[in-house]
Amino acid sequence: MSKKINDIYSDLTELIKKSTKSKKKNLFLHNPYFDNKEHYYLKRCIKSTFVASAGEFIRKFEDSLKKITKSRDVITVINGTVALKVCLEVLGIKKNDEVLVPSLTFVGTVNAIKHAGGNPHFIDTDSDTLGIDIKKLDSYLKKITIKKNGVIFNKKTGKKIFAMIPVHVFGKIGNMNELIKISKRYNFKVIEDAAEAHGQTYNGIKCGSFGDISTLSFYANKHISSGEGGAVMTDSEELINSVNKMRNLDFNNTKRFTHENLYWNYRMGGLQAALAKSQMKSIYKVINYKKIQGKIYDNLFLNHDDLIKIPVQKTESSSNHYWVYGLVIKKEGVRDSLIKDLIEDGIETRPFFWPLHLQNLKEIQNYSFSNLLNSEMIGKNGLYIPTGAHINEKKQTFIADRLVSRLINYR
Repeated sequence: MSKKINDIYSDLTELIKKSTKSKKKNLFLHNPYFDNKEHYYLKRCIKSTFVASAGEFIRKFEDSLKKITKSRDVITVINGTVALKVCLEVLGIKKNDEVLVPSLTFVGTVNAIKHAGGNPHFIDTDSDTLGIDIKKLDSYLKKITIKKNGVIFNKKTGKKIFAMIPVHVFGKIGNMNELIKISKRYNFKVIEDAAEAHGQTYNGIKCGSFGDISTLSFYANKHISSGEGGAVMTDSEELINSVNKMRNLDFNNTKRFTHENLYWNYRMGGLQAALAKSQMKSIYKVINYKKIQGKIYDNLFLNHDDLIKIPVQKTESSSNHYWVYGLVIKKEGVRDSLIKDLIEDGIETRPFFWPLHLQNLKEIQNYSFSNLLNSEMIGKNGLYIPTGAHINEKKQTFIADRLVSRLINYR
């Protein structure tokens, strides 16, 4: 079954690629938000000549990230995938240790686990929040784990369960309080992947400050963008010092050009930091605009719950910043036709992440999986639609009308 679905998904991906060249398409999924501040900051950086990893902008950007995440320390790196890899390594992952991770996530999360020497152990997604399914996770761990000298092992593989990476998929926040409780009960580390949750809160706590250590991404489609970039956040001085050494070729000894470890260069450049720092001036403007758009879409789809399901956050005090506006089609088997037809209407969309346990990745074929039915259902039926400053209310109404009309015709 999975092979057939993979083939269909591959065909859909090719269709979307071709659609980017279509003359009809004018409602793009996302456009980065830039204004004159970016030019000013980039010129300042160039004039200073500190365009690499030295200079004022790295420090200023890291300081501004501390404010929005409420983390004690922040270290910038070249991208979000590297940020996750470094986190695993400074926490002490060993070869073939298992890391609990949702199958419904961006492939970079699993790339980081594999390149740090670990093995992904896939867990299922909550169909309402797109976060980790708490009840299923707790029940599953009771069945498949055994504790030896205070350390949790997978009974089936015999490998240590080292950590869990909760992912705020599409900016949706799962039940972080319960996840932290489970991690303490089973004694494994928590690395928060907040790449898609800039500025988000959960129960009044800023995303990027949960667990032992956290990460962000600043790819071009995020609320804050440096084109490419990432960050590591923690309240642990020991961990942040280790991250700093690891990102910097171990250039942290008192004597120049002497090293204790052969680390990589994971540093963010000054130009990237200048761009990202300028974006920090607009982050709440961007978030407020997205929240308004989210509410407009919510109202437009309000009376169509027989056709679509809108994933929500269950905690009242958690604000949804609508990094993307995602929805799940209730009628099985029509999502791909809908994407194709919306392309014909000039509307760009994207399917949700395709569950990683169904993909033809030879590196992860032999790992144990939990029941992942929610991930498979959401992966087959989910898509997200255009948001951003280039989309006004009139365009939103057009997008919603076309989407609903197409779905009605599929009955």
